Amino acid sequence: MAQICVLEERVQLKSCPEKFYNFLKSQNQCIPNNVHSEKVHAVEIQEGDWDTPGSVKLWKYIIEGKEEIFKEKVIMDEVNKIITYVAVGGNALELYKSYKAILKVENGMLKLRIEYEKLNDDIPAPKKYQQFIINIVRDIDANLVKG
Repeated sequence: MAQICVLEERVQLKSCPEKFYNFLKSQNQCIPNNVHSEKVHAVEIQEGDWDTPGSVKLWKYIIEGKEEIFKEKVIMDEVNKIITYVAVGGNALELYKSYKAILKVENGMLKLRIEYEKLNDDIPAPKKYQQFIINIVRDIDANLVKG
């Protein structure tokens, strides 16, 4: 039986947590212009819109020198300030049977939890995706502080 594995990380936010959460919730289209440490080329709506939970978005980016895509379904928990990005297509699903990144904004902190299931035991943990997300979070946070 396959096992769900977990990676977790925390990032202290310097920007207003509410502003940061709202940016993640409804301004993903602005991320390519707000990140400098990572190469995010585009994010496009495939189904739904920028604000509606359940919308499907397609990300295009470079990670470790390789062009990749990530097709996600977005689940939002407004009460607990949690956004879950569930992989429904793209490069991550070439390595993992299931993959989701859960971001929670709480007490001036962003908590990142990646839940994944490897296709086989030789597949590494998705640390490259974890670091990619953390770098994007830090870039967005810095830009929100600048105003």
